[in-house]
Amino acid sequence: MAARIPAGFPVAGQLVSPTGAVLHLLGHPARGNACGVVQINHGLAEHAARYARLAAFLASRGFHVYAHDHRGHGGTTAPDAPPRSFGRHNGWRKVLADAGAVHDLIATRHPGLPVIVFGHSMGGLIALNLVLDRSPRLAGAAIWNANVEAGIAARAARAILTWERFRLGSDVPSRLLPKLTFQAWARAFPDRRTAFDWLSRDPVEVDRYIADPLCGWDASVALWQDIFRLIRRGAADRNFGSVRRDLALNLVGGERDPATDGGRAVEKLAYRMRRMGFSNLVSTVYPETRHETLNETNRQAVMSDLADWALAVAQRRPAP
Repeated sequence: MAARIPAGFPVAGQLVSPTGAVLHLLGHPARGNACGVVQINHGLAEHAARYARLAAFLASRGFHVYAHDHRGHGGTTAPDAPPRSFGRHNGWRKVLADAGAVHDLIATRHPGLPVIVFGHSMGGLIALNLVLDRSPRLAGAAIWNANVEAGIAARAARAILTWERFRLGSDVPSRLLPKLTFQAWARAFPDRRTAFDWLSRDPVEVDRYIADPLCGWDASVALWQDIFRLIRRGAADRNFGSVRRDLALNLVGGERDPATDGGRAVEKLAYRMRRMGFSNLVSTVYPETRHETLNETNRQAVMSDLADWALAVAQRRPAP
């Protein structure tokens, strides 16, 4: 799977993670004097290069931007991670360690600049887990379109995956999870033009996703299990005990996003975190917006909102 680098990500290279993964790393330097750094974490069954437009926008507002392909995605390779999998064992720990390696690289290259971690969907789960591990080193975290609900449906999905792993193995695509996720989300739009209309109202963006060979594939049983481990960790209040309560947080969802129950999962996470004492949190559910907020018809306003928030965070908090 050779990753493609569109205009907007002028820097590409490799970073060897302590896990042994060779990360496909993209970067966009800030225009003019840099005020901070944003580290992007992409979602499931996509890749970092899809965030080129956001990277260029943030760079124009004074941020260095870094993004890498997670294990099993895009151009990243790892000896213990078959395609479409984080790894055969403890992949969730390794994907967090990989993201931590990028974070460490940022700290080395840009000492003194505040760092904001951003994540969309699965990337939002990764960003939230990085908050649990690294909050003293973060100025802020933007967790977008992520579902951290660990209720009955999640428990049922984990049971299904345990059975599939026993019967089929860990490296094969799950047979049942796509029916409960991507296919179910597609059915939320009866008048859909394609199976991926749940991503965006913009048909051009939907068609680009469908045409991209690095997008839209079925995840392995092991990858789904790792995703639910990230969810379970973020769903337990006890895991937030050491997280700074003044950490700047930006939670976003879409009113028509079936993956987050119309944004309600985002609102529940915001409620939980406020209840735990997080005092510097903003949450927004954009009207009519579907899952890929950054590829929606209102993307310019959404990116402006993110950049304004990030600038306020960078100006308010000195780097740790």
